[in-house]
Amino acid sequence: MRNVRTAAAQLGPIQRADSRAEVVQRMLALLQRAKRERCDFLVFPELALTTFFPRWYHEDRRDADQWFETQMPGPATQPLFDAAREAAMGMTFGYAELTPEGEHFNSSVLVERSGEIVGKYRKIHLPGHAEFDPERSFQHLEKRYFLPGDLGFPVFRAMGGLMGMCICNDRRWPETYRVMGLQGVEMITLGFNTPSVNSQNPDEGPQMRMHHHKLSLQAGAYQNSTWVVAVAKAGVEDGHPMVGGSCIVDPNGIIVAESTSEEDELVIADCDLDATRFGKQTIFDFKRHRRIEHYTNITSQVGVVEPAE
Repeated sequence: MRNVRTAAAQLGPIQRADSRAEVVQRMLALLQRAKRERCDFLVFPELALTTFFPRWYHEDRRDADQWFETQMPGPATQPLFDAAREAAMGMTFGYAELTPEGEHFNSSVLVERSGEIVGKYRKIHLPGHAEFDPERSFQHLEKRYFLPGDLGFPVFRAMGGLMGMCICNDRRWPETYRVMGLQGVEMITLGFNTPSVNSQNPDEGPQMRMHHHKLSLQAGAYQNSTWVVAVAKAGVEDGHPMVGGSCIVDPNGIIVAESTSEEDELVIADCDLDATRFGKQTIFDFKRHRRIEHYTNITSQVGVVEPAE
């Protein structure tokens, strides 16, 4: 057994007026609770250090740079790394990354028990739009403030296993899980900030949004025989409601633990990485059963191409 006692550290709303220092103190409080629960690994949400700022339009994109981190760890986040190292606890969290070259990404880092960063991921499937849309009840401007990720879907050796990361909208794309599954991934961590209502489809209310959220996690976990740890930023943030739904899904696609609130909360499960082996070796033995000659459409085209009449 390779057990990783994992805590999904859901965060309640982070308001626009909240400082980095205030947010980090909340994260440290969750880390200390996870330490008392003897956790090995702590997973925080997407853009864990700030409010979800892509809901606001800035004509000059540089005005949004206030939400970005230029170094990791930096002065505001160093206490998190110090506390994780002292607790001998691994962690991962999402943040807005501004590179020395001036590029902007929606990123996450994987931190080992030693406090060292051992992996980075940059969000690939960016939703939303790039320009102000007067028809929308609220804006979703990720395409304005972020570039699509350029690191692919890497898998890292950490926490005694094979770990991967993705962010929010990535969970809805089966390719996300499969690319990591083909690298033998045993645990995928996912942070998200998901509105309770789809502004483009008002009929898709919170109940349907939660159904789609869990459906994508459970399918990805089962079809690639991997643990999936999904962690929300939840509650009403600057007047905008977001779903909770933090949960831990086992390699059979079963939700083994989930949140009960939209506030700061720990969702804990013992995750045996060896539990991924049966699915990988028996049900989905990729090496024996995949027929890649029939999958060329997946990488040769972007949109739908209907068959000829």
